Amino acid sequence: MFKKSAVIAILVVGMLFITCKESTENKETILKGSVSIIVDETLLPIIQDQVQVFESTYDAKITLIPKSESEALNALFHDKSVIAILARDLTKVEKDNFLQKKIIPKTTLFASDAIAFISNKSSNDTLVAIKDVVSFMNGNQNQAFKGLVFDNPNSSTVRYMNTLAGLKTIPSKGVFSLKTNDEVIKFVAQNKGMIGVVGVNWLSQPQPDMQQFVGQVAVMSVKGMTSTTYQSPSQNSMAEGTYPLARDLYIINCQGYSGLGMGFASFVAGDIGQRIILKSGLLPVRVPNRKLMIRNKINNDKK
Repeated sequence: MFKKSAVIAILVVGMLFITCKESTENKETILKGSVSIIVDETLLPIIQDQVQVFESTYDAKITLIPKSESEALNALFHDKSVIAILARDLTKVEKDNFLQKKIIPKTTLFASDAIAFISNKSSNDTLVAIKDVVSFMNGNQNQAFKGLVFDNPNSSTVRYMNTLAGLKTIPSKGVFSLKTNDEVIKFVAQNKGMIGVVGVNWLSQPQPDMQQFVGQVAVMSVKGMTSTTYQSPSQNSMAEGTYPLARDLYIINCQGYSGLGMGFASFVAGDIGQRIILKSGLLPVRVPNRKLMIRNKINNDKK
């Protein structure tokens, strides 16, 4: 009887040891484990690049879930996701909602990008004034273009332009919404006289199957409401603050502990992540350092 009890005790201890070991091995840390992140679909290309490098560097698996801005915020507030990457910071009201749940969101500003206007490449006009776009959205459609094309009625680009135009919902006349940025690019490439509204990253880093369509559209230069000059959505114009449709990008982490979300945010805001941003054509929060080696003497190996 004693031997049988001893054997059972040893088995129980062994199982506990294995369970504890597996729990320790599978525990999420800032550089290990798995996590799902909801991302504003207008920002998807640059975040995919970041995830690819992060996963190749660390023992981590990040699943990106692209959604419209409204869908991303809804998921964040209703505990369907604890991490979101957005083209705006949380408002005071939104932050207060989290505080009521005893959650303090950690917000990381990591880059600036731009909303771009695109036209069919065969179009002669590559300039557009925001006041004309706003006027068009408010019903004055006597403009040089036939219509505006957005990616999604719930997207961050629609919210941004509705705010500029003083509107609460997307107009029904002359303004069209599809599903994705790629669909907008294709539509403009195939329809002269339309202006597409997309995240600039979709133009600077197109997928192979989209390169032909990107080659058929022109990125328009934009004049701000109070400006006298037209600016293209470049790194220089964003850095100088002259492009009127630039916007800041944020990682909003509501995990409440030091998990993989914190590690990924630190990576994106760090040297490697900022280099990826710089290479993509967007504007990093901080320009990565360039290390220069200065030699006091130059050796001449030739004899």
